Amino acid sequence: MNPTNWLSSKLHLLRNTASVAQGPKPEDRSSRERLSATLRQQKEALSPRSLRRTLTLLQAVVDPRVSEVEGGRRAKDLADWYGKALAAERQDLWLLISEQFGPDALKVRAARDDYDAALGTVEEGPAEIRLRRALVSPRTRLLQRFAASAGGMRFLLDLRAELLPYLKGNKRLQALDAELENLFSTWFDVAFLELRSISWDSPASLIEKLIKYEAVHDIRSWADLKNRLDSDRRCYGFFHPSLPNEPLIFVEVALLHEMADNIMPLLDESAAPADLQKSTVAIFYSISNTQGGLKGVSFGDSLIKRVVETLRAEFPKLKTFATLSPIPSFRPWLVKHAQDLLARLNEKELSALGREISFEPPTASHVLAAIEQPQLLEVLSVKSALRQFLMRAAAHYLGQAKLGDQVLDPVARFHLGNGARIERINWFADPSTKGIKQSHGLMVNYLYDLKRLDKHRQMLEKGVAPASGEVEDMYFK
Repeated sequence: MNPTNWLSSKLHLLRNTASVAQGPKPEDRSSRERLSATLRQQKEALSPRSLRRTLTLLQAVVDPRVSEVEGGRRAKDLADWYGKALAAERQDLWLLISEQFGPDALKVRAARDDYDAALGTVEEGPAEIRLRRALVSPRTRLLQRFAASAGGMRFLLDLRAELLPYLKGNKRLQALDAELENLFSTWFDVAFLELRSISWDSPASLIEKLIKYEAVHDIRSWADLKNRLDSDRRCYGFFHPSLPNEPLIFVEVALLHEMADNIMPLLDESAAPADLQKSTVAIFYSISNTQGGLKGVSFGDSLIKRVVETLRAEFPKLKTFATLSPIPSFRPWLVKHAQDLLARLNEKELSALGREISFEPPTASHVLAAIEQPQLLEVLSVKSALRQFLMRAAAHYLGQAKLGDQVLDPVARFHLGNGARIERINWFADPSTKGIKQSHGLMVNYLYDLKRLDKHRQMLEKGVAPASGEVEDMYFK
């Protein structure tokens, strides 16, 4: 029988015999236990017989005796089956790839022993090569053949995006996830990515992707989108040859004459375009990753560097490069730490805050209740004790709150890791529902001082979040 026909018949049989069980827990039994069993347990999607058929199909894809073309064709057939499979059946496929295609344990152990014995001798190099080869798993080859098939890269990205939520509850899948992340880090290295400008003249299918993937400030309409692509704006994205019409990440930029402190003017569809002859500031006001499957694969820092270079070439007068960024996790953090922050106020500050919210001495519950009123926050004066408390809390959160050795806020972690510094906290800069929910409307500018990027990274490595003097003065002692 022709190999392709053989594979098709096996897939047809698998479709007809697969279980329709819902909500399986593949972590209950390993794939090894299930492959050697006779009957499936309750809630397992594929029966042992169907699981063995699936394993045979996967082994056929990676069979070293078949050509790359044939291996890719078999991978494509399996990917087509996967697209029609139930979620539970897909999990069984993940489990097989993760557990049945790992490195040969005996070869790894022998190579590792040889390497340990060769350390410090002339045989160390060759022993390292043998160890590296032993660690290359059949899983790597299997995934490479999927990637080489038509639409294969899209298939693997979607597979990992679907897989990620299950990792915490099923450690058996972690090997597959780690393998995919490692391969994606190579396949999507910035050396293989193309920086492209996206404008109103770009193909409609590409412009629609901006609407689909915008993750910071939702695009409300075509008029909103056109405003973001106006003459005083720029939008850039990284593209990969395997996904030519799909930006992996994109950044929206506003060209202004001063650093923006409020998002609303930037999103105002009726506002006149800024005068490019007077523009000295580039504001990055939205950066969106589009591929959940590329989690852990970082190219955002390279995007910003490339965009800065491109903008400076087009607009030599640009001197300041900064962001206007959300503070996504500030509000829930404040709920947990409000009482501690209040305890750090001196008597004068505490008394002023108590008088303003009509409760002395102020407690965390009363302060939190007061800031739950957006209409009140919007009109607070610069000297308001409540406003000062909230601004200081935001500064403290961004510069002092840590997750292990890292800055807690994910957006701060990204920009500070790229060499930026916390420049300014902006009051009620995003009064949208999302902005209120995330941070009571507060936003932050991160400044990219091109002469101090390395210095800021070195500070961050020492556990110090780079910040302006204005922000540092706001920290609670």
